[in-house]
Amino acid sequence: RELLPPWLVIVAGLTGIVLLCVSTKDVPVAPPRTKYGIVLDAGPSRTILFIYQWTATEANKTGVIRGFSSCPVQGPGVSSYSDSPQKAGKSLEPCLNWARNEIPAEQHSQTPLYLGATASMRQLNLTHPILSDGLLAALTGTMKSSPFSFQGAQILSSPEEEAFNWVAVNYVLENFFKYDWRGQLVPSGKAMAGVLSMGGTSARLTSELGEEKQAPQGGVRLQLYGRTHRVYSQQCPCHGTEQLRSRLLSRLIQ
Repeated sequence: RELLPPWLVIVAGLTGIVLLCVSTKDVPVAPPRTKYGIVLDAGPSRTILFIYQWTATEANKTGVIRGFSSCPVQGPGVSSYSDSPQKAGKSLEPCLNWARNEIPAEQHSQTPLYLGATASMRQLNLTHPILSDGLLAALTGTMKSSPFSFQGAQILSSPEEEAFNWVAVNYVLENFFKYDWRGQLVPSGKAMAGVLSMGGTSARLTSELGEEKQAPQGGVRLQLYGRTHRVYSQQCPCHGTEQLRSRLLSRLIQ
């Protein structure tokens, strides 16, 4: 068997020593650019500003995000300001100013800003639509005056709200995707979880429909991580927390 020339062995050995001695810090690798997004969750009792961040990493054409930080807005829910809508817009300013310090200034204009209002605003919109429109206009004015990229403020329908809850729970449980031993994103292979949301007067059970089942009215179709999900929410009247508390008090009195 022919032996390698001595000079080639020496060069190969020196190359190996150099590679072992070079720190990974000496190799310039540009980190993926981090992006940010802001969501204002305007619930019945209070509003919370959430900041999310993500990089260019995607799993089957859907972004991979993580919660960055949050800021509870001082005061009650926005529907409580129906008689003074300007105060509702003013209440958002401290948290919006806080977000300006949390997100790099050069990314402010590229950071989407969105507000979604839920149950109490749905009720106000049914009973006093002019008041709810005034509130949304005041909130919109405040958010448009911020340096962020305002994307809209709207009252979510009940099916939309429950579909978002369903996505959030299954995302946290890593049912859409998982990281393999190499750190790469792969399908999780797990079944999707159903979600039971307890409101004040009723409860809602949200789950994914099987492919063989016909989608009822009010369902939501979602395209996430390379798959289509048909999500349906079923309301259970008189099973909310306040109703259950009333039943418990009635039993105790009896």
